Amino acid sequence: MRYTKLGVSDIDASLLALGCMRIAGMGVSDVEKLISASLESGVNFFDHADIYGGGKSETVFGEALRRGNFDRSKIILQSKCGIRPGFFDFSKEHILKSVDGILSRLGVEYLDVLLLHRPDALVEPEEVAEAFDQLYHSGKVRYFGVSNQNPGQMALLQKYLNQPLVANQLQLSCACTTMLDSGFNVNMTNAASVDHDNSAIEYCRMNHITIQTWSSLQYGFFEGTFLGNDSYAELNSVLNRIAEEKGVTPAAVAIAWILRHPARMQAVVGTTKPQRIREMAAAADVCLTREEWYEIYRSAGNTLP
Repeated sequence: MRYTKLGVSDIDASLLALGCMRIAGMGVSDVEKLISASLESGVNFFDHADIYGGGKSETVFGEALRRGNFDRSKIILQSKCGIRPGFFDFSKEHILKSVDGILSRLGVEYLDVLLLHRPDALVEPEEVAEAFDQLYHSGKVRYFGVSNQNPGQMALLQKYLNQPLVANQLQLSCACTTMLDSGFNVNMTNAASVDHDNSAIEYCRMNHITIQTWSSLQYGFFEGTFLGNDSYAELNSVLNRIAEEKGVTPAAVAIAWILRHPARMQAVVGTTKPQRIREMAAAADVCLTREEWYEIYRSAGNTLP
C-alpha cells in the first residue's frame, strides 16, 4: 500500500479508503473481519457519514472496533454531516449536534476528518467557522473538508475558516468521468465541453486539497458497477486484459486508473467483503502507463478531440 498526506494535514492516508455506507446490515463479527482485512492490506482510512444506514453503519463499526480491540492510533476515521431529510443543514447547531452523535455511535473521542456532506445553499460560512473552531479546540475533530463542492463554494468557506480544507469528496470512476471531460474539450461546443464543476480538479491541486473519489467502481448516480456490465463491454475487455497482464483483478486496474492521475487522489471503495478489499488494495502497486490510462478512458465510450 502507498500513502499520501491528506491535503496539508499530517495524516498519512492510504490511497484506498474503505467506504462504510453499506455495512449497516452486517453483523459485528463480519465488520470486524472487514476492518482486519483492510488494516492487513494497508488500508488505514475508513469513510463514514451520519446518514449511512440511518446511523447504523457507524454503530456497527464502533461495536466492531471495541470487540476487535483495534489500535485507534492506527485507524483514520472520517465522517460527514449536513444531509437531513429533504434538506441540507450546515448550521452551527446541527454540525455540533451531528458530531456528538457520530462520536457516540463510533465510540471514539475524536474524528480525524469531518466533511460537510454536499453543499447547503443557505450556508452561513461564519457559522461553519464557529462550529469548526469549537470542534477543533475541543479535540473532537482534527481536520475538515467538504464533499461535492465546486471551487467557488470551497473558496467561500475557506475565506472564513481558521482551518484548511484538506479534502473534497467527488464522484469519479472509469465510467463516470465528468470531472475530466471538459478539460479535454476546452474551447469546443460539444456536450463534453460543458464544465459541470468549474475545474474542481485544478482548484484542488492548486490548493493542496485531496480529492477523494466516491462510487469509484460505479456508473451513473448509484446505478451499479460497470464491472462485468454488458453496457460497458469494451471497458471490461480492456480492464480484463490489463488485469491479466499485471496479475491483479479488473477492479484493481479500475482503481489504479484513478490513482494514476497526478492529483494524487484517494479512491473510496465500498466493498463489504474482506477478500475484495485485499484484491483492490493491490491497485496501489499497479502502475499504468500513459497509453493504458488513455485506452481505459476511451474504452468507456469517451472520445478525445
